[in-house]
Amino acid sequence: MQLFRNMTFVVPLIAALGGAAVSAQETSAPKGINLELNAADLVGESCRVTFVITNKSEVAVDKAIYETVLFSDDGQVLMLTLFDFGALPSKVPRVRQFQVADTSCSRIGMVLINGANRCTVAGKDAPVCGQNLRTSSRLSIKLQG
Repeated sequence: MQLFRNMTFVVPLIAALGGAAVSAQETSAPKGINLELNAADLVGESCRVTFVITNKSEVAVDKAIYETVLFSDDGQVLMLTLFDFGALPSKVPRVRQFQVADTSCSRIGMVLINGANRCTVAGKDAPVCGQNLRTSSRLSIKLQG
């Protein structure tokens, strides 16, 4: 009986400590921009790339434009371009699509976010678009930043 009495105290204690660990993890995660390459579809003779982008910072971004480099599987630069992700509200995911003209998706091996070309918050240049940029890909095409 003594064992069960102690268990009624230990189980809630372990649950509370586990919850505290999760809360500490969530609050310690860096705040920045999360950019995921989500899809790449051939449309005619162009590759349409789809990104899911989430601004995890505390401020809304008015405009985010990233210098982007597309590489072939063997590392050759296919194209350097600008992707305009537009406005990024705080903590709200957005989906953005871009057409890469005259390029088959199968030719693209990696997409490199070379840096923020423009990032404005409240009408002024801001560093938030380049700070703590985290990239991921759901595809065989790599995304790096």
